[in-house]
Amino acid sequence: MATTIRLPRVFALSAVADVVAVVVFAAIGRASHDESDGIVGILAVAAPFLVGLLVAWATPWVRARPQGFRAGVVVLAATVVVGLGLRAVFLGRLPLTFALVTLAALAVLLLGWRGVSALVAATALRRSARTGR
Repeated sequence: MATTIRLPRVFALSAVADVVAVVVFAAIGRASHDESDGIVGILAVAAPFLVGLLVAWATPWVRARPQGFRAGVVVLAATVVVGLGLRAVFLGRLPLTFALVTLAALAVLLLGWRGVSALVAATALRRSARTGR
């Protein structure tokens, strides 16, 4: 018996995956610079990007199909632009290297889980077509 994932569940799982991706980005950044303020430091770095994530999730493109690649591009763009903008405003500077690393890391994390999800879904669909379930 094949199971389907209902839209509210997909929505919730996608939102959680995006939040986890942003927090992982912040944690890796903090660890790579040997900054040890614990969870408070991680959340301080993640906060502007979480605001960007919230902006992205307010758009109809993301809400319509949050696990899709197009939604991922919108999420990536809003998260990076808003997050970097807020950091620049609050810190008074924005090093180009930080901006580039941020874009690359968040692209891998925010688009990466969507790619893995699409691959798993396609594999499950092929298997169910072969087995007739």
